[in-house]
Amino acid sequence: MAVTLDPPLAAVAAEVDAALAALDLPAEPAGLYAPVRYVLDGGGKRVRPALVLLAAQAFGGEAARAAALPAALGVEVFHNFTLVHDDIMDRAATRRGRPTVHRRWDTPTAILAGDLMMGLAARMVVGDGDGAGERAEAHYRTVARLCEGQTLDVAFEARDDVTADEYLAMIDRKTGALLEHALELGALLGGASRAAVSSLRQAGVALGRAFQIQDDLLDVTADAQALGKPIGGDLVEGKRTFLVLTARPRARAADRDWLAAVLDGGLDPDDVPRVRNRLDALGVLDTAAQAVGHFTEAGRAGLASLPPGPAGDALRALALGLATRTS
Repeated sequence: MAVTLDPPLAAVAAEVDAALAALDLPAEPAGLYAPVRYVLDGGGKRVRPALVLLAAQAFGGEAARAAALPAALGVEVFHNFTLVHDDIMDRAATRRGRPTVHRRWDTPTAILAGDLMMGLAARMVVGDGDGAGERAEAHYRTVARLCEGQTLDVAFEARDDVTADEYLAMIDRKTGALLEHALELGALLGGASRAAVSSLRQAGVALGRAFQIQDDLLDVTADAQALGKPIGGDLVEGKRTFLVLTARPRARAADRDWLAAVLDGGLDPDDVPRVRNRLDALGVLDTAAQAVGHFTEAGRAGLASLPPGPAGDALRALALGLATRTS
């Protein structure tokens, strides 16, 4: 996720980093807690906890922001738990420039470290006192939706008839659910009205769609150096992206070979430039850009419920920046 943070947002990320580093984790057994600490010290933009903190501050001021810090950290711990388990399923070798947990240690260690992080995250998000039950229900709903999204994503790999609408429903769970959860938690902890909480949840889902489609689009249109990876990596890996699924019903005879190659497991890297041109000729790139614009505007509409002020402005900048980034 290549997101450039403005100075106020960078300060939030630094605060989250410091708070994660200060978490009181046991030293033993080292085979469990060392991998957990390794993950939490791995860096990142800390976008999701920033959404929690800024939403709480926007609705409830500095006191609400301070009270929301444990939940914000819980969201980040949970996000990193999902990455640990995703890396196992994807057989990924690196994450943020470092060996993944299952590569540095082993798969059983990574599973156990992820399990512990999931439990720790739930405790931090739910907390106690007023609203704990509502936060618990929101968190459990998010867990279920993320697991559903990952299950669908895996199932799609074995299908060549996935539709763009099915893909969006999967993204609502796999990508949008945690953005939705972060905004919802912040609003709840800030004392927002039911209507405002609902609006922010809707914004999270819409921005999740915009983020993922933009990610799919950048995979074939961005500068490789700016993107930080080879162009067309999704095509080479045979991923069912918004672009591929939009192209499939529009495909002509000239598209059968490359489309079949992608759906069968991946494209030859040398064919990426030709396929990018075919996607453009089919109008797929324009359709994707229009979809990003549509869902970004839907997210903007949901964020309209934020009260005026610096926290709300910073949250809008961060959330909309997710969907409109160029690398």
